[in-house]
Amino acid sequence: MSITQNIQQIRATIDAAATRSGRKSGEVQLIAVSKTKPMPLIREAFAAGQLDFGENRVQELREKYEALPEVRWHMIGTLQRNKVKYIAPFVYLIHSVDSARLLEEINRQAEKNHRRIPCLLQINISEEDSKSGMEESECLEILTHIDDYPHVLIRGLMGMAELTENETVIRRQFRRLKAAATRFSSIGHPRVSMEQLSMGMSGDYEIAVEEGATMVRVGSLVFGER
Repeated sequence: MSITQNIQQIRATIDAAATRSGRKSGEVQLIAVSKTKPMPLIREAFAAGQLDFGENRVQELREKYEALPEVRWHMIGTLQRNKVKYIAPFVYLIHSVDSARLLEEINRQAEKNHRRIPCLLQINISEEDSKSGMEESECLEILTHIDDYPHVLIRGLMGMAELTENETVIRRQFRRLKAAATRFSSIGHPRVSMEQLSMGMSGDYEIAVEEGATMVRVGSLVFGER
């Protein structure tokens, strides 16, 4: 199928999963993971109405932004502090804030660019040590001291379930992220909200939507395998 047809099918699946979980269709954003994909394919997806794209490497993200600035570019991969400056002027949302030190640098670069950069705090919800992300206690510490970061907006949480065929495990991990967001929603600060839950990828995005995702990060089902 074409990229346009792929996007239509994914959106229909998302809407059906949202409806099953008692939510309205349209409440879940598709983030098309465009890492390693050439610009002609990205332009084709953009022409099909796809506005949000996710990248995991700063250099690639910057080059693609320069080629297609109309897109809402999301940083979804591990972000090194010394590379924040390259995306601070334009990044739409950083999903992968995995430490207070990284948030400090994002805050610093946001101030230099006269911005407030929207961010998600990444929690390690899996039982895999290899996954990035903070403990919930570390997130709470950041949120308790959010006034230390006046140039960032915390818009929610991000997490990755482990790679497993066990749906029970995947659901448990997604529910953990949803529960953390519910707890953190009582922070009551104007620059903190838990409106976004970025969870679910090509293999488990339907489950993620059923468990409360507002953003799903899907690549291979949009663009095809590498």
